[in-house]
Amino acid sequence: MERAATIRGVIGIDPGWLMLLLKVMIFALVAPGTFVVLIPYLLLALYADAHPHSSRQLGYLGVLPMALGAVVYIRCLWDFAVTGRGTPALIDPPKNLVVCGLYCYVRNPMYIGSVMVLLGEAIWFQSPILFGYSAAVFVALYLLVLLYEEPTLLRLFGDSYRQYCRSVPRWIPR
Repeated sequence: MERAATIRGVIGIDPGWLMLLLKVMIFALVAPGTFVVLIPYLLLALYADAHPHSSRQLGYLGVLPMALGAVVYIRCLWDFAVTGRGTPALIDPPKNLVVCGLYCYVRNPMYIGSVMVLLGEAIWFQSPILFGYSAAVFVALYLLVLLYEEPTLLRLFGDSYRQYCRSVPRWIPR
């Protein structure tokens, strides 16, 4: 307890909050770093002939979904840390149900943001392989939500999650 008080006194921030921010940042680098950066890079490297770059101007249209998806993702990380007091990682879930910010409009904005980034990359590189990968990721996320996340959240948060599901759609805002 004395060490925590010392850290709080020296830098003015609660050490528990610092640890939470560190965990969120690690998650933010590992999960999207793998699925949104590393795997698309490897796919492009393996299938170099599969993306012809027919028009660089057309590719620039991919910047918008990439940027918008990144903003959505970062905002969701913030909500998980501040409101949920946890991370999006399955091994370190939030302590509180996150129903604010973009979660007021859809139940899975972080996944929507991730797929938007992937679609932006597919447009940028004009890559059928990345379009297919984007679709596969969406299907995998859909199944994850349906088969694991929703039953787990229902078990953890009960009636409050049930009410949230009744009032907020899964993927498409009303």
